[in-house]
Amino acid sequence: MKSKSAAFPYLVWMAIFIIVPTALVAIFAFTDRSGNFTLRNIESVGQYSNVFLRSIWLGAVATLICLILGYPLAYIISRAHARRQNVLIMLVMLPMWMNFLLRTYAWMTLLEDSGLINHALNFLGLPSVHMINTPGAVVLGMVYNYIPYMILPIYSVLTKIDPSVIEAAEDLGADGKTVFLRVTLPMSMPGIISGVTMVFVPAVSTFIISKMLGGGSNLLIGDLIDMQFLGSAYNPNLGSAISLVLMVLILICMGIMNEFDENGASEGGLMV
Repeated sequence: MKSKSAAFPYLVWMAIFIIVPTALVAIFAFTDRSGNFTLRNIESVGQYSNVFLRSIWLGAVATLICLILGYPLAYIISRAHARRQNVLIMLVMLPMWMNFLLRTYAWMTLLEDSGLINHALNFLGLPSVHMINTPGAVVLGMVYNYIPYMILPIYSVLTKIDPSVIEAAEDLGADGKTVFLRVTLPMSMPGIISGVTMVFVPAVSTFIISKMLGGGSNLLIGDLIDMQFLGSAYNPNLGSAISLVLMVLILICMGIMNEFDENGASEGGLMV
């Protein structure tokens, strides 16, 4: 009884900030401006399929880059001395203490045609490179802002792997590559799945990064929703429909990733 009463404030919080907003989005998505039921908003989402595909593609590329960069960093940190681990984790988290908007503004200053990077290239006698307002700049902004969400879950899982398991594999004649592929990687799969989810979800729905580093020419789902609620094309019903479709797509992706997580966990256990 005590545990149920202790959970009551969290249930109220969840109802106010999750269930009620989600219900309002669903209501707006299936009604017109007069409040009448309609499916036209959902049907209209199809005309923005190119925006959905672009968002998913750029989000997937950013997630893959975060995984390629984040896993080795997490592995190195997990194998460092305890005191050094604390310092390295603090360095990973340090940029997150700064405002998200300021970090993106900083990249604008670096990537502009007259920015610091092109100034450095010109100083070295190299030609300027157009970087701002490109898909590459958007992906770079995603990777920079979201890579800590990839490193931290993987690091957390790697530090919990019992060293005796690694030693047992080595005693059985496994070399470093075999130990990593047959033991470490499968056992760290829950952290990989968590990191991929934590990076892909905000990356596919971002709008500040694409607006500031993409210059409006790389329209993503987040920008589209922002335009429907705050832009000149004010249509909250269509914006709610787009948000609802995006929510469903994200839930499907998370469900697929959870299936991989369960399979990876069981397979990892068998390999050990």
